[in-house]
Amino acid sequence: MLKVLERGAGEPALVFLHYFGGSSQTWLAVIERLADAARCTTPDLRGFGASEAAGQYAISDYTDDLERLVGALALTRYILVGHSMGGKIALAFAARQPAGLQSLVLVAPSPPSPEPMPEAERSRMLDTHGERAAAEETARKITARPLPGPQFEQVVADNLRTSEAAWRAWLQHGSREDFSDSMDKIALPVLVIVGEADPVLSPRLLEQQVVGRIAGARLVTVPDAGHLLPLEAPEATARHIRSELRRKNPSAT
Repeated sequence: MLKVLERGAGEPALVFLHYFGGSSQTWLAVIERLADAARCTTPDLRGFGASEAAGQYAISDYTDDLERLVGALALTRYILVGHSMGGKIALAFAARQPAGLQSLVLVAPSPPSPEPMPEAERSRMLDTHGERAAAEETARKITARPLPGPQFEQVVADNLRTSEAAWRAWLQHGSREDFSDSMDKIALPVLVIVGEADPVLSPRLLEQQVVGRIAGARLVTVPDAGHLLPLEAPEATARHIRSELRRKNPSAT
């Protein structure tokens, strides 16, 4: 079962998917800024946060979970917001052309092609999962703006409570999945938000591997920000999401 956090009301709803090693808590500062205009829902993905660690962890398993969640919540009009790993899941889900999906907002998304990751870094993360020092190192590596103490501790805690199976599955398999040939099935508005100083997925990479593969997709950058935009720059992230929300509901303030 997925643990789900919900706030606010209004359509289209916003469904948020967190990054690899994160949880629903990642989105709290963004949701606080948007709950006045829309129903905001964010799950802990399987194997992350407080959700059950069971079954398989392929991208298709996550998209199946998302399909069930949308059905259980009876969402008829919604915008999907995916961050990093959550962005890759959102892209795969959108390629299924589900009913009710209005648009995508991708925040520093892992691309539909294999995510470029230095093998030394992949090995480090595989070998050190569960070690606090390694989790702290990762948090510092992927951010450009220092996180306040409570947010930094949340990032570290989320990293450490990720299940071993989900952690290894993403690094060894999920991040390497390639469904780029299905991107022509996405006929929705797509907005990509990326930190100008993202050390993981640069604006240039996302322009090539995401925006360039989807007709009409747009990219905006957040100055002086790294990979954890929902925590480093929640105001700017929420502002861009609200702009997309207004495109579907002009009455949203």
